Amino acid sequence: MKLYTRTGDDGSTGLYGGDRVRKDNARIEAYGAVDELNASLGFALAGCEFDDLRDVLVPIQSRLFDVGADLATRYGSAHESNVARLADEQVVVLEEAIDKIDGQNDEIRTFVMPGGTELAARLHMARATCRRAERAIVCLGADEEINQVTVLFLNRLSDLLFACARLANKLAGVGDVPWQPGATSE
Repeated sequence: MKLYTRTGDDGSTGLYGGDRVRKDNARIEAYGAVDELNASLGFALAGCEFDDLRDVLVPIQSRLFDVGADLATRYGSAHESNVARLADEQVVVLEEAIDKIDGQNDEIRTFVMPGGTELAARLHMARATCRRAERAIVCLGADEEINQVTVLFLNRLSDLLFACARLANKLAGVGDVPWQPGATSE
């Protein structure tokens, strides 16, 4: 089978179940943002040497594929029964991971800026991408039925990525990068 199909050359794409929509459809924007998040997380993991972080984050990439499949499949579509929609249990898994990871971090005393080590910066980029995906799903949910657990999942995932970025710095012996409020002029 060829990689290209030419079916999208008219600016449309197919959803799971056969419906065709424009590539700028809110549903496509939502699962496209989740795809960007997964790529961003993969980029962070490519530079991750810490097993504590890898063990938590690697399985999340598969869950993000589940989120994408969920978003690509409208409720009531012909193939809906083939899609494993996220359930509350996956949110609980993230909450437990947040508690485990953040329990190793120092208490936050100020707003933390993205940065420190390269791994932490990559995790912060994944966190920001996660927030964008969450916003895209909320936007889709204003007009179409969605699995609300996907919103909860991404909300928790962004918190987990923040905790992981902080731990990446700590494990490398680098402190948090504190926000310095107030503009200065020279």
